[in-house]
Amino acid sequence: MKNRSLGQIGTQISCIGIGGMSFSDAYGKTDTKQTHDILSSALDLGINHIDTAYIYGMGNSEKRIGEYFTKNKGSRDKFIIATKGGIETGKNGERRFNNSKSYLKKSLEESLRRLCVDQVELYYVHRREAERPIEEVTQTLSEFVKEGKVNQIGFSEISPSSLNKASKIFPIGAIQSEYSLSTRYPELGILQKSEEIKATLVAFSPLGRSLLTDKPHNIKKAQTLNLLKENPRFLEPNLSHNIKITDAFRELASDMGISSAALAIAWLLHKGKNIVPIPGTRSTKHLKSLSKGSEVHLKPEELNEIDKILPVGWAHGDRYSVNQWVGPEKYC
Repeated sequence: MKNRSLGQIGTQISCIGIGGMSFSDAYGKTDTKQTHDILSSALDLGINHIDTAYIYGMGNSEKRIGEYFTKNKGSRDKFIIATKGGIETGKNGERRFNNSKSYLKKSLEESLRRLCVDQVELYYVHRREAERPIEEVTQTLSEFVKEGKVNQIGFSEISPSSLNKASKIFPIGAIQSEYSLSTRYPELGILQKSEEIKATLVAFSPLGRSLLTDKPHNIKKAQTLNLLKENPRFLEPNLSHNIKITDAFRELASDMGISSAALAIAWLLHKGKNIVPIPGTRSTKHLKSLSKGSEVHLKPEELNEIDKILPVGWAHGDRYSVNQWVGPEKYC
C-alpha cells in the first residue's frame, strides 16, 4: 500500500488508516479477538495507522490495542498511533469538554498506559472547549511534544479559522474531519487550510456510515446503533431516499469490478495528496475489500460520473442530530 506524509516532519503512514471506534462496540458488539484480527490483517495489507481515543468505549479501544502490542512482540513499532483527549465524562455518563493543561496531561498519560506505549505519534484534542483560547490549548499540546510523549499534535472537528490560529502557535500535524461523498463540508475551508499549512486531513466516516457500501444499514439496523438511531440521515423518510440515491453508485462500483467501499475510498484519495481516510470495521473481509481503493486510479471521466451520481448536497438529512452537533465547530 502507498504511503503519505503525516504532517510536516516526514513520518510515513499508509494512505488508509483504521478507525478504532469500531473496536468499542459503537457499531455493534465486538471483542478483543475481532480487534486483534483486524490489526493483524491491517499489517498484512500494509496499513500501519491506527486512530483511537479514550472516549471510544471509555478506554476499551485503547486497551484492546495495547493488549495486541503486548501479545505480539514488536508489533508496536509497525504502527503509527493516534489517540485523542479533551472529552470528560461524569459519574452519570454526562460529557463535557475540558482542554485544560491538567486534564489533557492526565488523559494523555492514561491513554499511554492503556496502549502500553511510552509515546504516540499523534495526539488530538477530540473536541474543542469553546471558552478556552485555542492558542492556549495548542501551547499545552506543544509541551507534550517537547516532553517526548507525542510526536505531532492535531485537532478534531474545528473550523478553518481555529485551525489558522492554532497553526501560528505550533505546527499542526493533522486535522480530523468527517469527509466523504456524503459529507463534503471540509471543501468549504478545512481542506484548503490543511493543504496550506501542510497538515494531514484525516477523514473519518469515509464510507458515509454505511451509505457508501454494498450493504447500507436499513432502519432496523440503524435503530440498534446509538450513533445512528437519532441521526437524521438514518431516519425515515431520509434513509430510504439516501439508499435509493446511492444505488447507482453501487452499480457503478460493480461495473468497475470493485466494492462500493473501495470506490468511495478511491474517490477520497483523489481529492488531495494530504488526505488519509480512516474507515472503521469489525470484519477482516470488509477491510480487505475497502483497502483495494488504494489501488484504484480514477480517470477524469470516472470522477465526473461519480459527481453526476452523487453531486454535492445529495444526502437527505443533516450529518448529525442536534445533540451530536454539540462540540464540533460549525463554519460557513
